[in-house]
Amino acid sequence: MKKIAAVISAALLTTTLAACSSNYVMHTNDGRTIVADGKPSTDNDTGMISYTDAYGNKQQINKSEIKEMAEGN
Repeated sequence: MKKIAAVISAALLTTTLAACSSNYVMHTNDGRTIVADGKPSTDNDTGMISYTDAYGNKQQINKSEIKEMAEGN
């Protein structure tokens, strides 16, 4: 019975973590596509969008350069 409970708990934890780590896709005005790991944050004071790229590096782009941003798979 303990093994079944452990397996169910592990499956639920994995599902929960997978659901939280979604990617966001940003399309720029000049035609580039940027994939962000996790949800980007916007600094309203500076107009910059901060995100983590596919390599784990912190990046920023001006909000005015983004045409569209959507949650990806």
